[in-house]
Amino acid sequence: MQKVRVLIADDHTIVRDGIRALRALVNDIEIVGEAANGREALENARRLVPDVVLMDIAMPLMDGLEATRRIHKEFPEMKVLVLTQYDEEEYVFSIIEAGAQGFITKAAASSELASGIRAVCQGKSFLSPVAARALVKRYQQAIPAHGKNGPREQLTEREREVLKLIAEGHTTRQIAQILVLSPKTVERHRSSLMAKLDIHNSMELVKYALRKGIITT
Repeated sequence: MQKVRVLIADDHTIVRDGIRALRALVNDIEIVGEAANGREALENARRLVPDVVLMDIAMPLMDGLEATRRIHKEFPEMKVLVLTQYDEEEYVFSIIEAGAQGFITKAAASSELASGIRAVCQGKSFLSPVAARALVKRYQQAIPAHGKNGPREQLTEREREVLKLIAEGHTTRQIAQILVLSPKTVERHRSSLMAKLDIHNSMELVKYALRKGIITT
């Protein structure tokens, strides 16, 4: 049986000792190394190339989130399972965005930890109940953004006017004269509508306006 090779990254010796005790409970997980901070975790990941890095968040020198980002960038196939005492929703999204495949709290039972290690090693996601609830909540909150309250509908009437004029090729000074506004106010509306539409240059604004029928060729 091929064992899952695990690197433990946690700044508390007692936690690392507890995780090492998994070897007495399961025979398909092998602890190949340890790290007491994020920088050491990155160095040992490079040296040992484990299948799974069991990563704490709060560590000195380099925190677990930054270590996870760097490991994910250097070794896309290497899996990171975050093991942390923090269960707030904000940490769940930061962890996933950093590239981790799973999230589990330190209150979890040894059997759950072993299951999480096996799951992420197989390319699956593994989320503790609090993480799963947070993702469901975020999804439910995001649904309206794709319905009646889409990006265009979030624009104010003035922002829509500015969008149309920008797409038609008018300069900031010309738009200010047409709408009887100061150039600074026009720029403020421009920045706001681009942020809402997630558009970053005038050419993309023109393409958006054409797609939505705001202007025609």
